[in-house]
Amino acid sequence: MNQQGTGQQPTISRVTTGMRVIDAAGTEVGTVDLVQRGDPNAVTVQAPTADPGSSLDELIESTAVEEPDVPADLAARLLHSGYLKVSTDLVRTGAVYVLADQIAAIADDRVRLTVPATDLPPEE
Repeated sequence: MNQQGTGQQPTISRVTTGMRVIDAAGTEVGTVDLVQRGDPNAVTVQAPTADPGSSLDELIESTAVEEPDVPADLAARLLHSGYLKVSTDLVRTGAVYVLADQIAAIADDRVRLTVPATDLPPEE
């Protein structure tokens, strides 16, 4: 049973931080670091660019990362459908994102996915 969009809200609402994540092949991906329920009205806003004359504090603030840390088109999909951020050793950046509709099942403090770990977008 693989529903799309907001139909996954009851499933994603059962996920908690610290749960183990297993991909479609049974490989352990990592642990849930963040659970974000979908917002059908979500929009993304491009981060402001730093003014070269800005103070150091303004420069640091302008480069602060907000979730999800992925390209804007993917961020919009993640925010719209809901997502998990999973801490993992499988990618250089240490985290991947799971769309809500990629969750197959939740049981025994584990989240099983419908896709292999290689299909999960890494954090930038």
